[in-house]
Amino acid sequence: MKPIKVITFIAFIASTTSIICGLALEVDYNQKLIGFGVLGMFLVVFPLFSYYRWKGKDVKDYMLTKENLDKMRESQRQSKK
Repeated sequence: MKPIKVITFIAFIASTTSIICGLALEVDYNQKLIGFGVLGMFLVVFPLFSYYRWKGKDVKDYMLTKENLDKMRESQRQSKK
């Protein structure tokens, strides 16, 4: 496995565990556990996951440009025939 994938998985498990512990445990700082879990999920896990999945891909393939719209229209016309 790639190191970025392992780091993302560990951060996901840590964030999820923090949220679950904050919901399940009756401690004074359970809201902080939930908050740190959510922060970890959105400030660490999501950016790492996005970087891992988009690495090496061309962003122009996913943008709605004139050329891509024409390609989509042409493929729809051919699929209807």
